[in-house]
Amino acid sequence: MSKHRYFAFFAVFAAMAFSANAAWSDDKPPAKDSERQLVAVLQSDAAPQEKAIACKNLAVCGTEEAVPALAALLADEQLASWARIALEAIPDPAADDALRDALGKLRGNLLVGAINSLGARRDAKATELLAARLKDADAEVASAAAVALGRIGAPAAAKALEQALPGAPAAVRAAIAEGCIRCAEKCLADGKADAAIALYDLVRKTDLPTQCVLSATRGSILARKSAGVPLLIEQLQSPDKANFALGLRVARELPGGEVTDALVAESARMNPERQALLIVALADRHDALVLPAIRQAAKSGPAPVRLAALGALERIGDKSCVSVLLEAAAAAEEELAQAALAALAEMRDEAVDADLAARLPKAEGKTRLALIQLAGQRRIAAANPALLAAVEDSDAAVRAAALAALGSVVELDGLSVLLAQVAHPQRPGEERAALEALSAACTRMSDREACAEKLVAVVPELPVPAACGILKILSAVGGAKALAAVGAAAKSPHPEIRDAAGGLLGGWMTADAAPVLLDLAKTAAEEKYRIRALRGYLRIARQFALPDPQRTEMCRHALKAATRGQEKKMVLEILARYPSLGMLNVALEAKRDPALADDAARCVLTVAQKIGGDPEEVRKLLSAAGYEPVKVEIVKAEYGAGNRFKDVTAILRRQVGDYPLIVLRSPSYNTSFAGDPAPSTPKKLSIQYIINGKPGEVSLPEDAPVLLPMTK
Repeated sequence: MSKHRYFAFFAVFAAMAFSANAAWSDDKPPAKDSERQLVAVLQSDAAPQEKAIACKNLAVCGTEEAVPALAALLADEQLASWARIALEAIPDPAADDALRDALGKLRGNLLVGAINSLGARRDAKATELLAARLKDADAEVASAAAVALGRIGAPAAAKALEQALPGAPAAVRAAIAEGCIRCAEKCLADGKADAAIALYDLVRKTDLPTQCVLSATRGSILARKSAGVPLLIEQLQSPDKANFALGLRVARELPGGEVTDALVAESARMNPERQALLIVALADRHDALVLPAIRQAAKSGPAPVRLAALGALERIGDKSCVSVLLEAAAAAEEELAQAALAALAEMRDEAVDADLAARLPKAEGKTRLALIQLAGQRRIAAANPALLAAVEDSDAAVRAAALAALGSVVELDGLSVLLAQVAHPQRPGEERAALEALSAACTRMSDREACAEKLVAVVPELPVPAACGILKILSAVGGAKALAAVGAAAKSPHPEIRDAAGGLLGGWMTADAAPVLLDLAKTAAEEKYRIRALRGYLRIARQFALPDPQRTEMCRHALKAATRGQEKKMVLEILARYPSLGMLNVALEAKRDPALADDAARCVLTVAQKIGGDPEEVRKLLSAAGYEPVKVEIVKAEYGAGNRFKDVTAILRRQVGDYPLIVLRSPSYNTSFAGDPAPSTPKKLSIQYIINGKPGEVSLPEDAPVLLPMTK
């Protein structure tokens, strides 16, 4: 079997094994006493996929008893990989013995697989056998042996690889180098740094693919610790980009103050592009020794270097960096200024806040503007007095920045300053900035009632646009006082205020707005406001979590307040959405309205069906209203158009109850019937049925309520 066919066959068996026999693999592993049954499967004439599953389960519960049966499959091209999965997992030396024994009997891919398994088990006893395979004529076998020796990592394995590397054929050399690197890693983990360095250096000086050399170079530097600095600097000085990238990586990994000093010194000798990259790497070392150098780089020099340094200070900077960053924030170069501001805004040192607050009262020009912005971004409470004073500044930019910052900083007792700016802005148009700051501040306040009280007190003295803005803030703050104020504004003599307040009430986020909306729905002078208020009231009844009695009463009140059919039908929709005995009573009351009778009749039956069963109270209510339970049978039902119909008889039969209304799981026929038989075409639902023994039929347009006419 060719290599490609072998792997294709393996993939097929993998799919079969993972899909079959779920009882063995999907729940819990087989019990210990099942091992013999699994071995028996391997030794039987069972199908290959059954044997594959047995191997898979032996990987969980197998012991030395299963090894002979598994070893017998190592020469089977279909099942060898499954057998090795089990042998690799069995915690008994017998599995190692079986795999070593197989090395002299297998060829090609099967031999490669057995070698890989010995490597996976790190079988030191296989070292001599694997070392002999380093000179195998089959390059894949020799390569597998090299990697397996690397995984074993014993001194003898390292020696074999070290001796084989210099004269190895090109096709095998990279694999032997990988084995050497693995052995070096094992030596380093065992505290044998000199042995690791020897292996790394051997690979580093051999003619190998670049990635092998780079990997060995990294290991060699890290194994030498501070003594590896010259080799690290060599990488950073290399004109080759791959070596330079390796140097940046190791610069982050190699610890120690001596290393930091050497890297800082080297950065000063680099061109701007490389220096900027090394500065980022230095910041990733999390070593306080790098801070002075990065701070100096942020202060002067080429723009790429300064930008990199400013970005680094954002992560590692502290109070000592404030002066340098403020100087950059006031610079003419916009990119540098923004990077400095970002660094000051994000530095985690809490001492930075006190430093910035202390500088603000004495600052001027761009520095003052930057400090005001930072006070808001960092929410520096100590900057409050200076910000309040800045609101009166003659510079419009300073006033705007101070207002924005106060939105993030000001406390309850400072709201009066923002309110004064809303009522009496220093310049035309500044009331918008004041409103935005006031909104940001108010939505932060923990005592919303006290906040609302301050806002309500100024509404009467404000011009109409500002009053509307305050009402919007009140709606965001919420609470009883805010609701009362917005409700009162909805009856204001000013149309603009009336309109704004009504809209805000319609979107109120708590159910306590319901009585206010109902009052407006009954008393508002203009019909459009009554309609809007009633719809807001219905939104609460439909969307909010409410006790059933409260929702029922709301629907009853809404029916009485509604003057148009649209709103009355909205009430019926709520009744059907939340079925209960109370809602059924309201639906029966709605049926007395001649203009609503047909819709209400359907609603009554819908609610009754959704309540479920045949409780005595439901029967009494329906009987008093002229409804009696009936026996409904669906003979045949089809949904579609033209010659494209689908049979939906079974679906309707499952939905039939004691009344001639069938409630589908969705208002959409396409959803309820699991598909659209005639896309982009008006469809109909045709039903043949029997009610109380009498046949009938009906054809309904798409998505109409399924109400079956009573038969005569």
